[in-house]
Amino acid sequence: MPVRLEALGTVTPIASVAIKARLESVITGVHFRDGAMVNAGDLLFTLDSRQLEAEIKRVEAVIAGAVAQQQQAERDVERYNELVKKNAVTQVTLNNAQTQVNIASALAASNRATLDNLKVQLSWTSIRAPISGRISAANVKVGNFVRPADTAPLATINQIKPVYVTFGLPQGQLPDLRKALAAETASVDARAPGETRVAHGQVTMIENSVDPGTGMVLVRATMDNKDELLWPGTLVNTQVTLREEKAVIIPSPAVQVGQGGSFVFVVEDGVAKVRPVTVDRTVDMQSVITKGLTGGETVVVDGQLQLVDGTRVVVRGKGKPGA
Repeated sequence: MPVRLEALGTVTPIASVAIKARLESVITGVHFRDGAMVNAGDLLFTLDSRQLEAEIKRVEAVIAGAVAQQQQAERDVERYNELVKKNAVTQVTLNNAQTQVNIASALAASNRATLDNLKVQLSWTSIRAPISGRISAANVKVGNFVRPADTAPLATINQIKPVYVTFGLPQGQLPDLRKALAAETASVDARAPGETRVAHGQVTMIENSVDPGTGMVLVRATMDNKDELLWPGTLVNTQVTLREEKAVIIPSPAVQVGQGGSFVFVVEDGVAKVRPVTVDRTVDMQSVITKGLTGGETVVVDGQLQLVDGTRVVVRGKGKPGA
C-alpha cells in the first residue's frame, strides 16, 4: 500500500519572462497570436529601425574615410623613410607622418566600436522569444511608441512544459519526505478543479527552513505537463506518494465504529465474530489495519447492521478480497 500525504498546491511556471523594449522606438510589427505557443528565437515584435540604419551608414562612411587617411599616411611614412636616409627631409617630418598614421588608425578603431554598438542596437529592433512557452496577449499594437522605462511589458512568456507545483506540508512529515526524496521515490499526483485527468511528477526540492509561524515546510514538485493539464496560478489537489509498503488491508466499508472503537466482522466456519481492529490510514477506499487482523481472514463488507457477535451467515457472493 502507498504511504501518501495530501496537500493543496499552486502551479507556478519554471520560467516567466516579461518582454520589454530596449530602445525608444515605434512598434512596426507584431508577429504572434495572443496566447499562442512560441519557441525560443521566434520573432515577436519589430521596431522602427530606420534611424539606426542611417546612423550605421554614416559611421561606415567615417570608417572608410579614416582608413583612406591611414593608407595615405602610411604611404607618406614609407616615402619619408627613404628621404630621411638621403637627408632630403628631417626626422621631425617622418615622425609627424607616423603620428598621422596613428591618428587615422585610432579614428577607424573608435568608429568600428561605434559601428558594433549600433549593430547591437539594430538587433534590438527585432524582439525575439528568449524561452519557449505560452505567450500572453500583446499589450501593444503596431504604431505604439515604446521605451525601456515603460513599466508594463510588451507581453509575458510562461514556460508550462514542465511546470512547478508548490505546496506546504507539516514539519512532522519532513523526515519521511526527506528520506523519500533521497531515495527518489517521492512521486506527486496533481489534479486541477474540474479536471478528471491527473498530472504526474516528482518532488525535486524541499525548502531549506521551516516556517516558524506555521510549522509548515515548502515543497516543490516538477511536473512534465505535456498535455498542459496544469495552468500557472491554478490551485490543485496534490497527493505525495512517499513509498509503498506491505500491509494488511481490507475494504473500508468493512470497518465499523462502536463504543469500544473500530471493529470488523470476521467470518469463521460460517459464523460472524466481532474483531477489534486498529486502522492506520485509508487509501482509495482501502483501510490499512495495523492490529486485529493478520491477513487471510474473510470480513463482512455488506449487511453488518443485521449481525451480532456469533450470528451464522451465508456468503451470497464474493466481492473484493478481504484481509
